[in-house]
Amino acid sequence: MNLNAVEMGTGTWQWGDTIWWGYNRTHTQDDAIAAFEMSLDHHIPLIDTAEIYGQGKSEDIIGQALARERLRLDDRPRYIATKFAPLPYRVTKAQFRAALKRSLERLRLPKVDLYQIHWTSPTSTEELWADALADALDAGMIGAAGVSNYNREQTIRSHHALTLRGHRLASNQVEYHLLKRDIEHDGTWAACRERGIEIIAYSPLAMGLLTGKYTPESPPPGLRGMKYRGMLVGVQPLIARMRAIGAAHGDKTPAQVALNWVMRKGAIPIPGAKTAAHVKANAAALGWRLSDDDMAALDEISARVAKG
Repeated sequence: MNLNAVEMGTGTWQWGDTIWWGYNRTHTQDDAIAAFEMSLDHHIPLIDTAEIYGQGKSEDIIGQALARERLRLDDRPRYIATKFAPLPYRVTKAQFRAALKRSLERLRLPKVDLYQIHWTSPTSTEELWADALADALDAGMIGAAGVSNYNREQTIRSHHALTLRGHRLASNQVEYHLLKRDIEHDGTWAACRERGIEIIAYSPLAMGLLTGKYTPESPPPGLRGMKYRGMLVGVQPLIARMRAIGAAHGDKTPAQVALNWVMRKGAIPIPGAKTAAHVKANAAALGWRLSDDDMAALDEISARVAKG
């Protein structure tokens, strides 16, 4: 799998998740499959999921979409990425392999393109899971090895453990957007760049906060509103600047500006999408570039907003 050829992906936390995203209230399985199709239609080949999304439902939906694709003999490029959850009671490579097999069954695949360790665990080591990833690579069960939510030291340790087995760490998936830029300052970004590890940016729209849809008077629903309510006042100057910059690039929305900013930084954004319309809107962040002046202005105001 060559992540260098991927500009953007689609995140699928929303597919099957009822607690955060209102699955079966705001969107359905048919909506999710349509979003999958729209992603491939708009040259967004990376579909990212995890075994814990909807307790496996997200993987199952993708498996159904892939089955339909095969029936049509569809040969559009697509890369499927999923994740292993290192829950506290998971402490062996046998448990890792069993979880991977279950993910492959739900995805209806003999091999997944990218398999990632979802987070670090106090009950296991980075080296253990890196060795398990190497075993899966050797067995042909995965095409590339990745991690998620790893800091600088954890990334370096995982990369080193994989190199000892003759493999490489392909990616680190982290939360990264205009309101969360920790990796630029804590050494994680530099560690990845020095080792050729791609950065995949999840929640690149800050769970909707950077879309411009929400205000202090009209916050996001449910848990997202609770999480971001305190930031809604402070973020408005950034949204205003994004609107102005977007207008100068052919009426791009704040969300499209936010996604383009992530790509200009050199990361791969994987915005979530409940529907095909969401994917189509995300795809409008492709095919153009923010200027250096735009980037400098967004960097400056986002740093002030994030500190506030």
